[in-house]
Amino acid sequence: MLDKFQELGFDFKEASNKVKVRNKKNDIRFEIDIFLQNGDVAMLVEIKTDLTISDINKHIIRIEKMRIYADSRGDKRRFLGAVAGVVVNDAEREYALNQGFFLIEPNGEDFYITSPYNKPKEW
Repeated sequence: MLDKFQELGFDFKEASNKVKVRNKKNDIRFEIDIFLQNGDVAMLVEIKTDLTISDINKHIIRIEKMRIYADSRGDKRRFLGAVAGVVVNDAEREYALNQGFFLIEPNGEDFYITSPYNKPKEW
């Protein structure tokens, strides 16, 4: 995944999976399926077998909470989002791309990443 995003101009140095974020003070608890990061930007990736609009909306909330958590720790990186799905219908594809997310979909033994319409949303 690091190589695929590098082709899109992102030089992530680290990829982690199943990252748990907890902050009792701000009542924040969530898990990030895949977390790509470097010193300037981080990407939160949500993976689903059957991606729904509800999943995309929940990911928006997750990234908003990540922004609050990061700000509480003095982390000023930009946060971006991506969603991945084995099954992605046209409505969900359009919605994700219109929300500023990168969309990751399988392609045989590989996968491809579609860039969001317009500019990727930053948190």
